[in-house]
Amino acid sequence: MTEKVAVIGAGSWGTALAAVLADNHHNVHLWTRREDHAEEINQYNTNNQYLPGFTLPASIQASTDMEECTKNAGYILVVVPTKAVREVMRDLRSMVQEETILIHASKGIEPGTSKRISEMMEEELNGKQGKATVVLSGPSHAEEVCERQPTTVTVSSHVKAAAEEVQGLFMNRHFRVYTNQDLIGVEIGGALKNIIALGIGLTDGIGYGDNAKAALMTRGLAEIARLGIKLGANPLTFTGLSGLGDLIVTCFSQHSRNWRAGYKLGCGNDLDSVLEEMGMVVEGVRTTKAVYGLAHEMEVEMPITAALYDVLFDGKKPEDAVLQLMGRVRKHEVENMSLLLGPDFQTKWQEMVWSPDDNE
Repeated sequence: MTEKVAVIGAGSWGTALAAVLADNHHNVHLWTRREDHAEEINQYNTNNQYLPGFTLPASIQASTDMEECTKNAGYILVVVPTKAVREVMRDLRSMVQEETILIHASKGIEPGTSKRISEMMEEELNGKQGKATVVLSGPSHAEEVCERQPTTVTVSSHVKAAAEEVQGLFMNRHFRVYTNQDLIGVEIGGALKNIIALGIGLTDGIGYGDNAKAALMTRGLAEIARLGIKLGANPLTFTGLSGLGDLIVTCFSQHSRNWRAGYKLGCGNDLDSVLEEMGMVVEGVRTTKAVYGLAHEMEVEMPITAALYDVLFDGKKPEDAVLQLMGRVRKHEVENMSLLLGPDFQTKWQEMVWSPDDNE
């Protein structure tokens, strides 16, 4: 069935997802703040600021009128930087109907509150809820999605039927969508991989090789899992698309803004000049600040996050941060998860969160 979908945010990822939906013959309305941006998309089927060189499906309709974009839309997909989520959701509040399914594809944690995106959305709706909120996440560069290269992502919601609905909305022969019952883990994995990607870029900028990269990714994944588990996530989520998968794609590709920002820092540039030169949001910077505070609050050991925080916000030299990590006291590699979680954790977690026959 053809559905009307409002995509809020015409950056690279929002535009790429709009293209997937248009390929699936949905009625796609793409909201942007700028009139010239909307005119370019509508007249030339391009978005050269964010996706230079790509031609978009002609059926995508861009507009600066959020109310017109969302009118009679069964689905509202929010794809904006973390810092813009609250403002956008306040604008959307009156447009969310009882049967609206809200989807978000943003990745970040809010500094100060340590809120995930879905929590921020829920707060700003101020009691007004649609049918469900669904998270879309996973290893997916916008450029490759627009080239229709094979891509796999996952969707998660507290409402099983809504996750499966969104799965069907996006899925095609180029864009494969899985469901995952662990909304917390999917959001945490998607957000925190940006911290590790900054670190990987930084070590590449310093000139370190594959050994350092492998160490940082592996121990970074352990940090992500430790915090996620403490927040109630399923540890298995971090071995999947929104954990290991997203970590690989973000740490190994120069498409990644977070890798590029880290690389420039490793080459000796200061943070302000790096962010100005990038010209686009680098979510890992804000997420590092947010997670550094959250780790202290939750009493979770996250030495890589702490070292990167020192580089970003306390002026520590990248080389000194690496030496700090290498000089830590001796540790066992594998934490004893059975002591932390209990041997029957997986069974209990599944029963608690999303039983196979539970559609509510």
